[in-house]
Amino acid sequence: MTVTAKLHRAALLASLAALTACGGGGGGEAAPAPAPTPPSAPAPQVTLTVSNGAGVAGNIVITLEPTAAPVTVANFLQYVNSGFYNGTVFHRHGRSPTGGAPSTFVLQGGGFAGPLTSTASFGQPKTTLAPIALEVGRGLSNVRYTVAMARTNVLNSATSQFFINTTDNAFLDTASGGYAVFGTVTAGRDVVDAMVAAPCSLSSVNFGGTSVDCLPTPNLTITAAVQTR
Repeated sequence: MTVTAKLHRAALLASLAALTACGGGGGGEAAPAPAPTPPSAPAPQVTLTVSNGAGVAGNIVITLEPTAAPVTVANFLQYVNSGFYNGTVFHRHGRSPTGGAPSTFVLQGGGFAGPLTSTASFGQPKTTLAPIALEVGRGLSNVRYTVAMARTNVLNSATSQFFINTTDNAFLDTASGGYAVFGTVTAGRDVVDAMVAAPCSLSSVNFGGTSVDCLPTPNLTITAAVQTR
């Protein structure tokens, strides 16, 4: 073998050795492929079946936001899965405090068992679990068709009552400390629109008798609330 051939052979062997080293050794075996990232679990959903016995009937699907509002979502699901909401009514058709169009701004429910009338006291709401911490400022806003927790003037006082935003209510994100959004109506928005258009009676016993809010009459009743995902 000539000197030139020997040099070529040595250079080739050095190149092969360098490639093996770059591969991490191990006798030249290929590194195992990385494990695939597991798919994210789909967001939980709750289906409310609503009826007033007078033309409004259907299902509302609420897709929940456990990442942004974990405490609120867990609380809501406890009430759903215990059957608490079955037979409760949307007792408040809230009208816009600004008086603009559309005049409605929320439909609130989840606290009172029906039937309710505009001429009799609502009495006491259903017995609830302990109040929960307020989860606001986490990227969710009170826009149309979102669902948020109702509460008293005390920040950490929400229990079972919730409301559906029937128009864009971004002011509720910060008003009096804010109201926690925890889901969105992703199916059955036509049912929500029908609820907004349903008959509603001003009530002398609803919210002190000074509010322009009213009671849906006949009652908009939640006949079933089921976690469907």
